[in-house]
Amino acid sequence: MQNVKTVDLTRNVEAVRIPIGETAILNKGETVDITQTLGGTFTVRTMEGLFKIEGKDADALGLEAPPETQELSSAKGPLDERQVWDALKTCFDPEIPVNIVDLGLVYDMVIENLPKGGAKVMVKMTLTAPGCGMGPSIAGDAQSKLLQLPGVAEAFVDIVWDPPWHQSMITAEGRKILGL
Repeated sequence: MQNVKTVDLTRNVEAVRIPIGETAILNKGETVDITQTLGGTFTVRTMEGLFKIEGKDADALGLEAPPETQELSSAKGPLDERQVWDALKTCFDPEIPVNIVDLGLVYDMVIENLPKGGAKVMVKMTLTAPGCGMGPSIAGDAQSKLLQLPGVAEAFVDIVWDPPWHQSMITAEGRKILGL
């Protein structure tokens, strides 16, 4: 989302403070600027700073839940690698309008078939900065979206720091979005 939209919250809503990652409550009637709507979440700016609001709480912003919150479970057939990568491409750093795959944050992805059926998906990812408190939130978002895929019984997203991330890891698509 490129245009900023200003709204008053219609109810209290839980949010995650960016970039430190702590949970906070934004109060009914508070004015917020919606600065980014990507991956089924909203980034809002308040007088206190930036916050991430989950798509399930869109009504607090006077909006409908984004379609990204329902798309993943509609895939048909056995799980394949493309579905996993597509799911990861719906995850965003709330400060950067590029998904975690095109940002170059995903280092490894493995699918293992489980003996009792279903699959286990394991992802190794990093962050743009080691001190970013949003890591657990971004990894949790990725894990949640992987678990929505048909056939995924288990999903693990580990944050790693080696090799350190740098801008050269951004894909051509990511560079285009960022104007690099």
